[in-house]
Amino acid sequence: MKYPVTRLRRLRSHPQLRELIQEHRLSSKDLVMPFFLKEGLRARAPIASMPGQYQHTIKSLLEEAKRSERLGIPAILLFGIPKRKDQTAKEAYNPKGELQKAIRLIKKECPKLMVIADVCLCEYTSHGHCGHLKKGKIDNDSTLKTLSKIAVSYTEAGADVVAPSDMMDGRIEVIRRALDQKGHEDTVILSYAVKYSSAFYGPFRDAAENTPQLGDRLTYQMDPANSEEALREVELDIKEGADLILVKPGVRYLDVLKKVKEEFRCPVGIYNVSGEYSMVKAAHEKRWLDEKKIVLESLLCMKRAGANFIVTYWAQDAARWLKEEA
Repeated sequence: MKYPVTRLRRLRSHPQLRELIQEHRLSSKDLVMPFFLKEGLRARAPIASMPGQYQHTIKSLLEEAKRSERLGIPAILLFGIPKRKDQTAKEAYNPKGELQKAIRLIKKECPKLMVIADVCLCEYTSHGHCGHLKKGKIDNDSTLKTLSKIAVSYTEAGADVVAPSDMMDGRIEVIRRALDQKGHEDTVILSYAVKYSSAFYGPFRDAAENTPQLGDRLTYQMDPANSEEALREVELDIKEGADLILVKPGVRYLDVLKKVKEEFRCPVGIYNVSGEYSMVKAAHEKRWLDEKKIVLESLLCMKRAGANFIVTYWAQDAARWLKEEA
């Protein structure tokens, strides 16, 4: 008998056979496309640190929403940047705010497209933090009241999903209670349950104009050294009423994603963040990497690690590439 008897290369010998036994597949239906809406713009503005991404007007955002829908992307994630920022973040829950206007228009023009609204204070506060400041420190409990107002405001504008990204303790329970009291029992909560204090957020902070003006976010975002703590965060948020869980950042935290999926067997997504995006863009421009191959491989690895959905700035590109390969 010839050695070896088992030859796994046989299963890789033919393209159709490789496709037949492929364990994980990436689809446009797995993707969520993030967008930034900035009040006061006359035309969309390029984000220098994120090539190919823009701060949008309502008009350009609607065009991108329609493009996402045509590409088979099921959902978009929206971040708002107001003209006026203050200590209270009151523009975030203004029923006539720019993001609320955009949500209403998108739901009218693209009724099948799911709109996810990021719920946080950082884009709306003059100090750039995700919570209210009291004597130079983040005041957790007063922040919860504001977060619930924001979540209700976005829901009443038509958002299908609200996504608290602040990392305050107890926010899911407070938001769920506020939504239910207003008759929004069917509104989905996507919790950024596992959000690390990461250096990979730099370009996002340029895009969202939310860099802290003092201090840092280490007292509320997670230490990159910890993974057991992530499981505690997820457990608490599920108990408080979270419907979907998000892990952020992406590629460097696949071990955490896998732990969460195996422990809780719940719908979980991952955020392929701005720094990961910009690094590949820069390497591609230098001709050091093939952007398309790197992106599709990275997104597939996120699926393999357990992601039910992936928030990525490449959603439109990836959907187009996948369509071309079909």
